Amino acid sequence: MSAVPTTPRGRVDAGLRERAQKVVPGGVYGHLSINKMPAGYPQFWARGEGARIWDVDGKEYVDLMCSFGPILLGHAHPKVDAAAKAALDGGDVFNGPAPVMVDLAERLVDNVPHADWTMFAKNGNDVTQLALTVARAATGRTKVLMARGSYHGIGGWSLGANAAGFTPQDHANTIFFEYNDLTSVESAISLASDDIAAIVVTPIRHDVFRDLEDPEPEFARGLRALCDKLGAALIIDDVRCGLRLDTRGSWEALGVRADLSAWSKSLANGHALAALMGAEPLREAATRVYATGSFWMAGAPMAAAMATLDELEASDGIATMAASGRRLQDGLREQGTAHGLTVSVTGPPSLPFLSFADDPEWEKAALWSSQCALNGVYLHPVHNWFISTAHDEATIDRALEGTDAAFAAVRAEYGAD
Repeated sequence: MSAVPTTPRGRVDAGLRERAQKVVPGGVYGHLSINKMPAGYPQFWARGEGARIWDVDGKEYVDLMCSFGPILLGHAHPKVDAAAKAALDGGDVFNGPAPVMVDLAERLVDNVPHADWTMFAKNGNDVTQLALTVARAATGRTKVLMARGSYHGIGGWSLGANAAGFTPQDHANTIFFEYNDLTSVESAISLASDDIAAIVVTPIRHDVFRDLEDPEPEFARGLRALCDKLGAALIIDDVRCGLRLDTRGSWEALGVRADLSAWSKSLANGHALAALMGAEPLREAATRVYATGSFWMAGAPMAAAMATLDELEASDGIATMAASGRRLQDGLREQGTAHGLTVSVTGPPSLPFLSFADDPEWEKAALWSSQCALNGVYLHPVHNWFISTAHDEATIDRALEGTDAAFAAVRAEYGAD
């Protein structure tokens, strides 16, 4: 994917980038860095409200990334932020948790059928790593199976073999299989020599640089059966999908329940919180492992999570997001056809994505996404997007105005398919 020249950077954003480069490695690092994005994307942000965000130069965008998932109910949600502020007013980080920790743990255990207990942390990486640690403590085994191309955080066990700063030993206990392919899972099992602690899987296939893929029911149920046979833990990484597909867990509709599930992102509508939920047989192991963080028990994010769950349930938020996502997906398909472009629109409606045919280097995607940004729509060329409950029909229609202009730019540059 190559950079696409569009409008010059805003002056305020450019100045901040220049300053950041001197004091922060890369200026900004990780998935929030736009260093590898097409030209024209802003790096720094001033504010957000509902489904809209404003960069530091004052340009407004419809936000179809929702901060890469944490924003579930819209930016600056008044009820959620009021709950967090009320907790902050009495102090947030103490020598132990506030009572809201117990309230939230009870709420999550009530909501999620597979869960009998909950542990809290801050980021998705915290709880995917903790899930594997608990599984290893429970089984006394070392190997973990995961789908090739999946992302489960920045732990050495889940990153690629060429990731900087890790050793071959960091990757030695990870064995890969292909998503939705039980035969490849069985082949991976044959390599593990009865040493499998866990199989970890995402609810949908949401790798970057590829279309999204729903799980085949036979695959999901097959993983559950294999874990039961092996005495291994089934870990569902619900960090990205949790609360957007099903408040009970993203595979509950398939009749598949995890032994351990990792949640974060949307749990507190932008306030930093993560949760590991587990079944009763793993409670003893979870009690034995050492897991801690100075800010993991902060009360304000937990109060925000309680308010987020209240609002999501009261507003039938999952249905709202699905309807808005379908409106967006249908509009994108119609626009692609109207411009003579072959596009693939994939993913659950609340986690949509679009790719172009005959675009092996993702150059059309780069041009299209940069033109979307130019026209006030913020999305990503190679990573799935996110819908919030704040994306109403008018917001989706405004987004489609920008995507239509972007399709016209792609047609002008590459012609019709």
